[in-house]
Amino acid sequence: KGQAFFNKNFGREMGFSCSSCHTSNPAKDGKDQVTEKKIKPLAPAANPARFTDAQKANFHFDLNCKDVVGRVCTPAEKADILAWLLTQKP
Repeated sequence: KGQAFFNKNFGREMGFSCSSCHTSNPAKDGKDQVTEKKIKPLAPAANPARFTDAQKANFHFDLNCKDVVGRVCTPAEKADILAWLLTQKP
């Protein structure tokens, strides 16, 4: 479920899917589609510090879900994405 959600095209203005900026391989660097700023990998195996701060992780989930999905992601959607990200290896 997490992988399907991550790659789903939502057709929003700021991005079409999570993978639009984070790439389809979350163990690799991504790039912000607006600022072209490098984004460190999402997968904890490639970026161990990624989800160590719950407040920061929730902030980014809320911000990015609003931009990409058009709403705040549900706790179940966040759990699905995190569960999938934990399986991704560099």
